[in-house]
Amino acid sequence: MKLNSLGLDQEKTKDLANDLNMLLANFQTYYQNLRGIHWNIKGKRFFDLHVKFEELYTDANLKVDAIAERILTLGETPLHTFEDYTAHSKVPVGKNVSQDDLAVRLIVDSLSELLKIERKILDKSDEANDEGTNSMMSDFITEQEKTIWMMKAWLSETV
Repeated sequence: MKLNSLGLDQEKTKDLANDLNMLLANFQTYYQNLRGIHWNIKGKRFFDLHVKFEELYTDANLKVDAIAERILTLGETPLHTFEDYTAHSKVPVGKNVSQDDLAVRLIVDSLSELLKIERKILDKSDEANDEGTNSMMSDFITEQEKTIWMMKAWLSETV
């Protein structure tokens, strides 16, 4: 086993960076969805949702940066083109979503996809002794589970 300067297995680190790039692509789609629903939301709940969606896209933007920087820390190159993001994203694309229920549903569905990827990365980062990636994924998962709970409560649904 060959270790990198972080003391991590190079092969496992490269695999983790690939998975982080998939997460990055999906987060970029999620971020763009949030921008779109922020701009296009209509109806009686506009003022509350407009502010909430801005809060969420600001947070998503910070996470995009953190993911890209983690990929760089692991010695790899983050994806950075819309072509790459589109090719690797499984998060549903929300086009012209302006209805409140559909916008909140898009957030729940997007976060559910992100959680699948993050849990896979969490398992691999644990196995690779990569505490930096592991900690990041744990934090993301905790926050996103809470957001799903809140959004589903808003939709009058249970988790």
